[in-house]
Amino acid sequence: MTIDEDVAAKLQAEMRRQRSGSFKEILNDVLRRGLLVRRELATSKPFRVRARRMGKMPGVNYDNTGELLEYLEGAEHK
Repeated sequence: MTIDEDVAAKLQAEMRRQRSGSFKEILNDVLRRGLLVRRELATSKPFRVRARRMGKMPGVNYDNTGELLEYLEGAEHK
């Protein structure tokens, strides 16, 4: 197996951070966790946002973001 220099540097940094374990142990641990995350992502349901009508507030100009922020957060929002 050939490891790219940037990946090897990150593994070396992880070894220094943990102050224990060999390069092989750190590499195997990182691979196990990475493979587990990939498996979990593959089986998880996609996040969906459901839009709902909120209606319009009278007297608010939704085209003017400055005015909208001032209305929602007050004059001192900056």
